[in-house]
This record gives sequence, structure tokens and C-alpha cells, in this order.
Amino acid sequence: MFVATVEFVSGAEAQAEALGFEHTAVYVEHPIQDRTDAEMVEIADRAFEQVKAGLVAAR
Repeated sequence: MFVATVEFVSGAEAQAEALGFEHTAVYVEHPIQDRTDAEMVEIADRAFEQVKAGLVAAR
């Protein structure tokens, strides 16, 4: 399970395919490096349920 921005979808999928690896990922909006703390909290809050579901499914 990993979290990345939507900018990395194609790269992550290509890498997973090349490795023969089924991955669970949550993609959030891009970019994030210039976000305020409040904006990062909003992004995390929106992604939380997906992250939780991915972690539970991986058990």
C-alpha cells in the first residue's frame, strides 16, 4: 500500500507490471510540495478512508 500523487499513476503501474506486483495505491491531487499544513490535512482527510480500506484488505 502506498500513497502518491496522481502525477505518478502511470509510473507506478508500469513499475508494478514490470515487477509482476499487484499493488494497492491511493493517489491524491498533485502537486503537494507547496501545500500549506491546512491543505495537507484536507488532502489526508479525503484519502483516509481509501488508505484504511487498502490496509484492511492487505491483512
